[in-house]
Amino acid sequence: MTDATNRSRAIAAWLFVCAGAVAFMVVLGGATRLTESGLSIVHWKPFTGFIPPLNDAEWRALFEAYRDSPEFRKVNFWMTVEDFKTIFWLEFLHRLWGRVLGLLFLLPFLWFIFRRAISRAMGWRLGIVFVLGGLQGVLGWYMVKSGLVDVPSVSQYRLAAHLLLAFLIYALLMWCGFRYRFPDRMAGPRRGLGTLLVCWISVTVCWGALVAGMDAGLAYNSFPLMDGRVVPEGIGRLSPWWLNAFENTAAVQFIHRVLGIGTVVLALYAAWAVRNDGAATRRAALVLAIMALAQMALGIATLLSHVALPLAVAHQGGALVVLTFALWFLYVPGLAAAPARRENSAAPSR
Repeated sequence: MTDATNRSRAIAAWLFVCAGAVAFMVVLGGATRLTESGLSIVHWKPFTGFIPPLNDAEWRALFEAYRDSPEFRKVNFWMTVEDFKTIFWLEFLHRLWGRVLGLLFLLPFLWFIFRRAISRAMGWRLGIVFVLGGLQGVLGWYMVKSGLVDVPSVSQYRLAAHLLLAFLIYALLMWCGFRYRFPDRMAGPRRGLGTLLVCWISVTVCWGALVAGMDAGLAYNSFPLMDGRVVPEGIGRLSPWWLNAFENTAAVQFIHRVLGIGTVVLALYAAWAVRNDGAATRRAALVLAIMALAQMALGIATLLSHVALPLAVAHQGGALVVLTFALWFLYVPGLAAAPARRENSAAPSR
């Protein structure tokens, strides 16, 4: 094994670790939202906020700031400092993990750049990923601010944007990791189908975030019917009509259901469509179909349980798993079967 190959594998491992850290961030963020902990810290201190309260005076100061928030005045007015601590720590860990993730990416990135292990083209791409990570922190605070004004609930639009950006960062990290771990890639015949799957899953995630932001999962807790109907009553009650897709609880949940079922149908079709392709492609499609079915089952269980915390968190994490295998299905058909890796290239330049 050459030094170039070792470097490529090291870079791939680093990117996969960063992607895993992003996945954990997504799951932690879901738990923060579901436990209604996200509005507990009412100030954003990007450079000093990694230090937790160290004494009673600091706890009281944080609690007093929280007492001025609409969530305390309208929902948690009964809380004491000790009660406040139970919702503080999860949001604090969520923000702290974001800072850890930034360092986990930046320090090895600078090292690989210094050692010239990353090509200029890939360096720019990964630099964009780092910038997106910084923007994600800003967007997270922008989302939290929407719940600190009058109504103690974040905007579903900002929540959807925050989640989708996390999924984009995760997808970019995984894709770049594939490029380093499996550099012998050629254009494959299933790229159109793979691209469709990735895009469809992303749209499904978007409507899932709208469901979460509106607490729409607490309504219509039956499946496959919604209040005894295939199409729920009142699905088009808002005007103009297109607003229903984003702000009508019945319509938002219905659309997410249809998109989720569509994901399963597409994944099953992909498994059928590649039945005569290579073993790696067939295996990728089969695993994708299984994961899509499992994710739909998790979604149904979450709905029937009235959004039980463990199931809801697992469902959000499951979306990342399905996206991962969709990306793998998109990548696998382009893997070269025979050519050896070029030993004079430490990193892909494409």
